Amino acid sequence: MGKSRRVIVISLDALGSIDFETVRQLPNFKKFLKYASYSSQVTSIYPSLTYPAHATIVTGRTPAHHGVVNNTLLQPERSSPDWCWQRKYIKGTTLYDEALDRGLKVAALLWPVTAKSRITWNMPEIFANRPWSNQILTSMANGTLGYQLTMNQKFGKLRDGKRQPALDNFTQAALKYTLRTCRPDLTLAHMTDLDSQRHDHGVCSEEAQEALERHDRRIGELLSVMKHCGMDIRRDTTLVLLGDHSQMDVRNVVLLNKIFREQGYLKVKKGKISEWKVICRNCDGSAYVYIRKEGLDSSEQIRLKNEVYDLLRVMKQDPDNGIAAIYSKKKAEELGADPECTFMLEARKGFYFQDELDVNEIPAIQKATHGYHPGRQDYQTVFMIAGPDIRPGIDIGEMSLLDEGPTIAEIMGLTLPDADGRVLREIFL
Repeated sequence: MGKSRRVIVISLDALGSIDFETVRQLPNFKKFLKYASYSSQVTSIYPSLTYPAHATIVTGRTPAHHGVVNNTLLQPERSSPDWCWQRKYIKGTTLYDEALDRGLKVAALLWPVTAKSRITWNMPEIFANRPWSNQILTSMANGTLGYQLTMNQKFGKLRDGKRQPALDNFTQAALKYTLRTCRPDLTLAHMTDLDSQRHDHGVCSEEAQEALERHDRRIGELLSVMKHCGMDIRRDTTLVLLGDHSQMDVRNVVLLNKIFREQGYLKVKKGKISEWKVICRNCDGSAYVYIRKEGLDSSEQIRLKNEVYDLLRVMKQDPDNGIAAIYSKKKAEELGADPECTFMLEARKGFYFQDELDVNEIPAIQKATHGYHPGRQDYQTVFMIAGPDIRPGIDIGEMSLLDEGPTIAEIMGLTLPDADGRVLREIFL
């Protein structure tokens, strides 16, 4: 160990086990895999969402332990709740904190839950969520000002808001420039092209296949830039390509808050939830149910818990209601989800949850999504790693998303002391 001078981590959002046989035949993935250890059976976390998953990748901890239990915050009064953008939402240390404390330089490009962090060159994933704000000012205020000004000046014309593939084209251009000019010790980059195409068109859509091919070209460009910069995966640089979760096709939406409103558990004023005793917070393929603690005595909380459980149990008996499983607070915590929830629900195949009160209020109906229990069939993700400390050609087999952070930390001579995962020592030379 200790040969690798730098680590580059590329997250290909929604790259699943179902994609592995395809990508291993694409020219640039194929070239990379000649030197890599890999797994196509990586179990994600619960809920298998982007922000909890990316917090897990850099901490090695479950959402219950690192604190990022959903993409968004519980803000029922807002039509568009804020996401867990800032570093403050992660409890404990991270891979990049440990690197910075060691005096190393870190770059992060649209990596979730990094806004307002100490990262050296930081372009966080965040969007303007207030009527009076705009995207550029919001990004600048939450990341590294000078670095972001340079990236937007040089490559901003490639962007088209959050639309893909333009956004990943911008990220790719910024990534290549950052590697050439900044030469970070640790680089974290998040690409969402595939995830977006699957949400909009379906898991096995032509658009998703085209996104995989675009990712292959991006990997080719990355390998070329690394070669030009003298970053050699056989001598001094570790390159990690990974997914965070897979996706599943969906047809139907479950609107639990509509049911809760009908039951009198929440009230609506001017189209927004104004009061609530019971509320659903969706994680797409799963959902949290919370019973309010403030203003309710223990006897009322127990009464509501029993009523809601009976309601959910009756709903579950009818497959058309879309509920596959009801987990208790204790079980949810055991699965690594939010220990503060009252219940956690798993959607049936073809269903997903939303928070809206009416289907007409949903901004966009998805064709595929994630957030499901990570043990579902054909729902694993992928991990590929090559570097001077890595044995090539090792099929790791079954592993966990929790193992990735501790393994990368070990390569960098760092530790994640509170990690729930393990170091994949079998891949080391």
